[in-house]
Amino acid sequence: MTITGIDSTGQSAGGNVLPPNHEADADDLDAELLALETEVATAPISVIPAVDAAAESEPEAAPRPRWWRSLTRRDVLAMATFIAVAIYITIPLWLNVDHELRDDPQDQAFFEWMLAHGARVLTDGVYPFFSDRMNYPDGVNMMANTSVLAVSLPMTPITALFGPHVAFNAFLTLALAVTGISWYLVLSRQFVSSRLAAWVAALFATFAPSMISHAGGHPNIVSQFLVPLIIWRTLALRTRGRAVRNGLILAGLLVWQAFINLEILFMTAVGLGIFCAVMAVSRRKDRRGEIATFLRGLAVTATVTLAVLAYPLCVQFFGPQSYHGLPEFVRYFGADLGSFTAYAQRSVAGNSITAGRLAQNAAEENAFFGWGLVILFFGLVAWMRRNVAVVTLAGIALLFGAMSLGPRIRLNGVDTGVPGLWSLLHSVPVLNSAVPTRWALAIAPVVGIILALGCQRASDLMKAQPAARGPVRVAMITAVAMALVPLAPTPVRATPMDPVPDFVTSGAWRQYVDDDHTLVALPLPDSSYPDPLRWSAYTGQDMRIASAYALLPNQNPLDPTDRSALFAPPWRPTSGLMASIKQGNPIPEITETRREMTLADLRYWKAGVVVLTPQVRDIEMLRAMTDLLGFQPTWTGGAWIWDVRNLVDAEKGAQ
Repeated sequence: MTITGIDSTGQSAGGNVLPPNHEADADDLDAELLALETEVATAPISVIPAVDAAAESEPEAAPRPRWWRSLTRRDVLAMATFIAVAIYITIPLWLNVDHELRDDPQDQAFFEWMLAHGARVLTDGVYPFFSDRMNYPDGVNMMANTSVLAVSLPMTPITALFGPHVAFNAFLTLALAVTGISWYLVLSRQFVSSRLAAWVAALFATFAPSMISHAGGHPNIVSQFLVPLIIWRTLALRTRGRAVRNGLILAGLLVWQAFINLEILFMTAVGLGIFCAVMAVSRRKDRRGEIATFLRGLAVTATVTLAVLAYPLCVQFFGPQSYHGLPEFVRYFGADLGSFTAYAQRSVAGNSITAGRLAQNAAEENAFFGWGLVILFFGLVAWMRRNVAVVTLAGIALLFGAMSLGPRIRLNGVDTGVPGLWSLLHSVPVLNSAVPTRWALAIAPVVGIILALGCQRASDLMKAQPAARGPVRVAMITAVAMALVPLAPTPVRATPMDPVPDFVTSGAWRQYVDDDHTLVALPLPDSSYPDPLRWSAYTGQDMRIASAYALLPNQNPLDPTDRSALFAPPWRPTSGLMASIKQGNPIPEITETRREMTLADLRYWKAGVVVLTPQVRDIEMLRAMTDLLGFQPTWTGGAWIWDVRNLVDAEKGAQ
C-alpha cells in the first residue's frame, strides 16, 4: 500500500503541486476550504496560503462535472469496499434471518416497530407523529422517540414485501454502507485530492469503534450519511451570490437529518458552530465579505428549517406523551476516562471484560480509540499545528471528550469524585435529553477529517521532496496501520430470537382484537421483554398492544410536575406483578383486592385477550393470571390465551 496524491479527476497531481513553504503550512486547510468557495473540483487543491490566493486574480471557474461523471475505477472500488465491510459487519443477521442482535434485542424490536409505523403512514395514511398502536390508551409520541421517518417511509416497499425484520437488517446494512460512501465522496471531492487519504479517513469515520458499538442496536445513530454533506454545505454558505440556493440545500439536509436522529444533528451543529465561529474570527481581516455572505445563507437555512420543523418539534416537546428530560440515571452515563486509550470489545484488539468495566453496556462504547490512535491524533495535530483549522478541530474533539465524561469523572471504573464539565450542563433544558457519553461519538468524524488532512499532507510532501518519499511513506503507513488495524471491527453478534407465535402469524388474534380491544402480553412489554412490539410490527400494526418499550413521561402522583422520561409506561399493579414474577420472585397471595386491581387494569387497557408464550417462569405467570381471572386459559397457536372480553365489556353493559 502506498500513499499517493491523486487529484479529483483521478490523475496524479505530479509536479503541478507547488513545494510547500513554512508560511504556506499554516494555511493548508484554509486553501483547501477555498476550493468550496470557487467550486472548482477538477483542479488539485492548492497549498498556496489562502491570503495570497485570494489576492491573485482568478480566472472564471470552469463548470463542475456531476460527481457521477467524474467517478474513476478507484472511486468505484473504494465505494465497493464500504458496501463489503457493511455486509461483513451485518452478515450474521443475513445468514440467519431468524436471529436477532444479541447485545440490544430490545432496540431491534423497537426499530422494527418503527419501520412498520412508517409503512403504515404511507399505506394507511395514519398520522405520523403519534400512535396508539402501542401503549394503548395513552399512546406514544413518535417525535419524542426515534421514529426514523426519513428512513421508514422510503423503506416501505421493503417492509411491505419482506416484513419489518428483514427491513431492519437492510436498514442497518445500508446505514453503514451509505455513510462510508458519503464520507468518501465529500472528503475526496471537497477537502483532499488524495483518494487514498479520503478512503482511509472515511473507513475510520464509518467503522470507528463507537459506530460498530451502536450498530449492535441503533441504526438511527450509525445513519450518519448526511453528516459529511451537512459539513460541506455549511462551509459552502460562504459562496457569494448563492445565499438562497445554498441555504435551501442545507435546510433540506437538516430537516432530513432531524427525522433520522436529532441527537446526531445537535452534536454536528455544535461542532460546526464552534468551527465556523473560530474560523470567522481568524479570517476576519483577510475575508471581510465572507462572514456577511455566510450569515445571509445561514439566515435562509434557519428560516426554512424552523418553518418546516416548527410543528413536529412542538409535538415532540409539548404534544401528548411528551417528556422533559431523560431519567436521572441516564443523564449520569459518562464515558470512563480510561476508555479513551482502551479497545472496544468488538475491535480485533478488544477485550470484553475490560470494555465491559469501562462502559455502561455494549451499545455505548463511544470513547474507545486505543493508544495508537490517540498518539497518532496528537502527532498529526502537532505536525499541522500552524493550521488554524486543524487546531480548531482538535479543540472541538477535546471539548466533546470532556463533555462525554458526564457530571462525575470516572477512571478505570472508579468514581474519582471530580465533577466534569457536564455537571454544569446536564440539567439545562434540551441538554437534559442528551446522553453525555454519546458526545464522544462526535469525536470520530473530527479524527477522520484530521486523518485525511494528515495523509494528504504526507502525500504532498512525498511529491514535493522525492528524496524523502521512502521515509515519509514508511512512517505514515506504519503510524496509520498501528493506529487503525487494532480498531478493525468484528461482525455484530446475533442470537436466535423467539419466533412470532402462530397465534399472531395465523391471524387468530383478529377474533379478539379490534378497534375496541387490545392484546395484553405477559409480562407486559418493556426493555426486558420487547417481543410484543415485534408481534405488532408483524401485523403491520393492525394489532394494538398494551404497554410499551419506549420513552414515555413519568406520572408520579407524588410529584405531578415530574415529566422526566421512563423507558416504559408508569407502573400498574398487573404489570408490576408479572414483572416481579418474571424476575424470579415468588407469587404473592392472590387476594380479592388484587383481582379487582387486575380487572381495573384490563379495563384501562381495553383488553380483548391476555397472551402468554413459553418463556422463563411462564408456569408461575400462568398460575398467577389464572388465579387473578378465575378461569383457565386455552392453548391456541403456540400460546396460552385468556379471552377477557366479557370481563372488560361488562363495565360497558353496567353503564
